[in-house]
Amino acid sequence: MSSAVRRTRVKICGITRVEDALTAAHAGADAIGLNFWRGTPRRIDPRRARTIVAAMPPFVTTVGLFVDPDPGEVAAVLAEVALDVLQFHGAEPAALCRSFGRPYLKAFAVGGGTDLLESLSSYGDAAGVLLDATPSGGLPGGTGRTFDWGRVPAALPRPLVLSGGLDAANVGEAIRRLAPWAVDVASGVEALAPDGTVNKGIKDAARIAAFIAEVRHADGIARPA
Repeated sequence: MSSAVRRTRVKICGITRVEDALTAAHAGADAIGLNFWRGTPRRIDPRRARTIVAAMPPFVTTVGLFVDPDPGEVAAVLAEVALDVLQFHGAEPAALCRSFGRPYLKAFAVGGGTDLLESLSSYGDAAGVLLDATPSGGLPGGTGRTFDWGRVPAALPRPLVLSGGLDAANVGEAIRRLAPWAVDVASGVEALAPDGTVNKGIKDAARIAAFIAEVRHADGIARPA
């Protein structure tokens, strides 16, 4: 009897274009992230988000990201966009996160003196917990910065979605060390300008393919022909 092979799920976040969403899906991504926070260059308006969601093939989860939103803001997006999951990346109370009738992810920054297990205790109904680096440059996530993976508690109460500075060069090590349920990448698969800076919100097909290939390699799954 053969043992089951573990498969790490992949979310490509900060999608702003239909072509990038389709590239991610065809490369094997399990989910795409659409950012509705006004403070990021990856922000997308509901009309464009609706077009992207409508273009998705079956079984690709669409995730809407918010940062300390007014409840009416989330409700307005949901009235226009058929999101599968909500992701809250600020200091949102659990009551707000669960009030929209959708599964949700709650993000936490790993750093400083924060007790993660204590912080998580109020979010027992979250679909998963997303761990990210501390905010930088005014951005709560998508900063391209990693954090000390040794600070992740050994026994989290909810499935781990690992984020923070992941790319094709380090995602394999992250999976081997932490065995997360899923990995979440934004800047690590974005197009690079001639000077090497990241073109936020514009994805690179080769970097997406390389990232997912490294995830599959770490899982022990052969890359499809």
